[in-house]
Amino acid sequence: MADVLDLSLREVAAELRARRISPVELAERSLAKIKADEPRYVAYARLTEDRAMAAARQAEREIMAGQWRGELHGVPVAVKDLYDVAGLPTTCSSRVRHDHRATADSACVERLSQAGAVIVGMTHTHEFAYGIATPTTGNPWNVEHIPGGSSGGSGATLAARGCFMAMGTDTGGSIRIPAALCGTAGLKPTYGRVSRAGIASLSWSLDHAGPLARTVGDCAVTLGALAGYDARDPGSADVPVADYTAELEQGVKGLRIGVPTNFFFDHVEPEVERNTREAIARLKAEGAEIIDVEIPMPELIASVEFGLCMPEASAYHRTMIRERADLYEPDVRTFLEAGLMVPAVDYIAALRMRTVMQAAWKTMFDGLDAIIGPSVAAVATRRDQASVTWADGTEEAASSVFIRLSAPANVTGLPSVSVPSGFGRGGLPTGFQVIGRPFGEARILRIARAYERTADWTTKQPPR
Repeated sequence: MADVLDLSLREVAAELRARRISPVELAERSLAKIKADEPRYVAYARLTEDRAMAAARQAEREIMAGQWRGELHGVPVAVKDLYDVAGLPTTCSSRVRHDHRATADSACVERLSQAGAVIVGMTHTHEFAYGIATPTTGNPWNVEHIPGGSSGGSGATLAARGCFMAMGTDTGGSIRIPAALCGTAGLKPTYGRVSRAGIASLSWSLDHAGPLARTVGDCAVTLGALAGYDARDPGSADVPVADYTAELEQGVKGLRIGVPTNFFFDHVEPEVERNTREAIARLKAEGAEIIDVEIPMPELIASVEFGLCMPEASAYHRTMIRERADLYEPDVRTFLEAGLMVPAVDYIAALRMRTVMQAAWKTMFDGLDAIIGPSVAAVATRRDQASVTWADGTEEAASSVFIRLSAPANVTGLPSVSVPSGFGRGGLPTGFQVIGRPFGEARILRIARAYERTADWTTKQPPR
């Protein structure tokens, strides 16, 4: 058991199925690690210890009886503090929701439980998922730096080996940003692929639910348990669910991968670009055909992202911001109050422009299996750092630095997976992303896995 928490989800699943590890002992070990780390990282809004131990005991009985449910059975996982867990608070890491208690499980918690997963806790988010820092939480690679957001608690606990998978949400990059900054994998599925029922919303037309995990394969297994139509989510897509592990090991020979000639490599740290281009070179060496592509209308991506997110977020918070404005953190309150003033004509313009952009990206993808670029433009900033100054003297707000490259997949609704690509300034992790066609998760996971096999970043751990 000494090194069991260092295993990937799929590795520990094999140990559980073979009965070499007890689900009860594994849950106890996971909870003990989390409790030991919490004073330093503050990754959790709350632990769900009673529920976890009950699920672990049930998993142990079932596995001993030969009733194995699949690779999540008996595995400790966490969910972001936006996901309803029956009987527990869902506070969204905010004082505004201090009195909210869930009456039922969210769709994702329901499906994870059906798969036999052991939910050990609810991870911190930037308040209501409206930010990139997760101020409560430190990055395990350097606690003076942010873990990213808004799913920062999920990224931090994975990097610290507290659990084997943690659910996040992604509206402008909030799965892939902490994945890149904390050195984990993170998957934002296609819009509508995973139900958001029972998840507190930030922006209904941009929100996605998905996993952060140690490896690409762990993300694939989790997506298999989560994916599927759900009438409770108006954005849910009635599209058949693939076996996301079936082609994982097939490599990239013959696949056509686009590398952007604009936008994705503009104003990025040298180490981020170097590591991404090294990943591209490795995929080429593995047999992929690398093709230059031009990103359409890049100058409009940010305005469409915020033109949709701000009014939609403010609509969701309209009553709370009037009744409890003093309980919001200043940065989130400012965004919400500004969103209330966005004219309807501007919101409609953003909706129309998104449709145009989606059509342009569809054309760009003709003949391509995926495109590749950095997940974020820089390594994790200091917790007190508001901006980044580039080599040419340009100063950019930290929120823009981290959302700029992840937002295109939200605006278009396309699937994107972030993969660790090495380390940059200060020994902090970097990541690149693979973006694919609608419902093309199996293909982007296959590409990401082909790179992952050539590197050992998933085995690297923060200093302890």
